[in-house]
Amino acid sequence: MSSLQPAIVPDRGAAKQEEAVIVKAVVRACEFWKLTNKESAELFDVPIATWNRMKAGDFRGRLDQDKRTRASLIVGIFKGLRLFFNGPLTYQWPKSVNTGPVFNGKTPVATMIEGGIPAMLRVRRYVDGLRGGL
Repeated sequence: MSSLQPAIVPDRGAAKQEEAVIVKAVVRACEFWKLTNKESAELFDVPIATWNRMKAGDFRGRLDQDKRTRASLIVGIFKGLRLFFNGPLTYQWPKSVNTGPVFNGKTPVATMIEGGIPAMLRVRRYVDGLRGGL
């Protein structure tokens, strides 16, 4: 009797649906944070034309591991802020100048755009720390 498991064949239809949900979540977070199209595209590391397709619901591409990681971090930061703050700061914080050691006088969004995924991870840990999650 063989102990080999049959290969799991990915369901492309399910994957496309999952990607659509991921894109919608990222677009909504960026809208709540009042990011410009340029800021949103840079944060998600896509060309502005691709971002515009994502916003319009016309994105037909695939999300690679980098984009999935960025989406996870954006949604995690968004959720963490909603759990920590009450009121307008929930959505204003990402574009507010921050003097904390992670930000050095920049906004969290500028910090994340400039530093990519490593900076996004630091911001996520910072937000989790604010909530007492560290």
